[in-house]
Amino acid sequence: MQLSHTRPVAAARFDDPNLMSTAGLVPVMSLAQASGLLSLADRHLSVPTDKGANAGRKIASLVGGMVGGADSIADLAILRHGAMGTVFDRPYAPSTLGSFLRQFTFGHVRQLDAVASRFLSALAQRSPLVAGIGTGRVLVDIDDSIIEVHGHGKQGSGYGYSGVRGLNALLTTVTTDTCAPVIVGQRLRRGACGSPRGAARMVADALAAVDRLRTHSTESAAESTQKVLVRGDSAFYGHPTLRAAIRAGADVSVTVRLTATIKRAIESIDDDAWIPIEYTDALYDEATDTWISRAEVAEIPFTAFASQPKAHRIPGRLVVRRIPDLRPRKDPDQGTLFDIWRFHAFFTTTDPDDLDTVAADKLHRHHAIIEQVHADLKNSALAHLPSGRFTANAAWLVCAVMAFNLTRAAGTLTGDPKLTKATTGTIRRTLVSVPARIASSARRLTLHLPTHWPWETAWHNLFDTTFGRTQPIIV
Repeated sequence: MQLSHTRPVAAARFDDPNLMSTAGLVPVMSLAQASGLLSLADRHLSVPTDKGANAGRKIASLVGGMVGGADSIADLAILRHGAMGTVFDRPYAPSTLGSFLRQFTFGHVRQLDAVASRFLSALAQRSPLVAGIGTGRVLVDIDDSIIEVHGHGKQGSGYGYSGVRGLNALLTTVTTDTCAPVIVGQRLRRGACGSPRGAARMVADALAAVDRLRTHSTESAAESTQKVLVRGDSAFYGHPTLRAAIRAGADVSVTVRLTATIKRAIESIDDDAWIPIEYTDALYDEATDTWISRAEVAEIPFTAFASQPKAHRIPGRLVVRRIPDLRPRKDPDQGTLFDIWRFHAFFTTTDPDDLDTVAADKLHRHHAIIEQVHADLKNSALAHLPSGRFTANAAWLVCAVMAFNLTRAAGTLTGDPKLTKATTGTIRRTLVSVPARIASSARRLTLHLPTHWPWETAWHNLFDTTFGRTQPIIV
């Protein structure tokens, strides 16, 4: 594509008050308002002084700015251009929103957590955001990530397991067979914090949130006989976290480190017990109905924390995957008398009749989906933690999570299968960042959008669902 020769661009002026660059915020924020975001914030937030006034509109401004692509307080100025002040009432200045965030204490952050939880339940009632939660398998994943910061001015920043200076964000997500991951819990922690710190409480809160979502689901939860499965990596293999999940009625599937106890258990597996699985470079043999693969899995009964008091012991299965160790040797010409394997093991309490060895391994490997959620957030609102105050950044994280869930809910209302499970960046590019020109007639606004917009049908579906036919028309 090249610039036109027949009609070259000769000038550019920022002089049209009827234009807006993010017309998709109209149906998205309509969904947020209908789901009670403003009223929930007004009801539950008690931020003091005049800076905490109109908490509902300020939280909505923060969430709306993040949906529109803001990843810093200064970027919230995107709410105050062109016709935004006509379409939306009182879009706040970035400085006002920054002062609002700096008034937060830890208690106010917990109040905002309550808003986020109730807002998620309302979104689930108005959209197929968590479709299948009442009838199918429900997976809860927990993982943390370091959000890099720079300088010593950030309260709580430090060097954690990643070796970079930052703050630690702990997330829990829920996924079903038919829906993309949705964040049900979040907590900002010190950068030098260990991964399992507070994980037991997070798991308990996440499972309570799943119960509420099932209760509010239009699907019949009574039809589902499967337990919720909590997945995590080896950092979360500890009695408090696993016991919190089991106490709430869930199963667990958690990676284990190759300690001496685990190595002895692996050595006790019979050679005939290993089963080839679908893995990298695997081939499927239709004649024998088996996979020809260098990766194999096996399992044995195992009791977690057997050396601890009896009340801490958890019976289950140890599922082990082994692959050939293809790392280069010091002397490549020297052969070996036997194969050298690399082992990856995880502990699970799932029923073997429900998940056999191969299925359990495949399901556990999908835990990596939560890494995509962390990457999605870091590609949008969590690209930065904008304040020097720890509690302001903690509130920013909660708002980022609400923006994430709201964007995902909007994607599910489009009816487009590609957008139902798309990243928030894709939804923002296709549905939110659509330019429009407003026109007023009979005290009603009409949005004029670009012709031949590739995602016009999806945009219309979202708008019609959130507004209905009696609301402003789109041309």
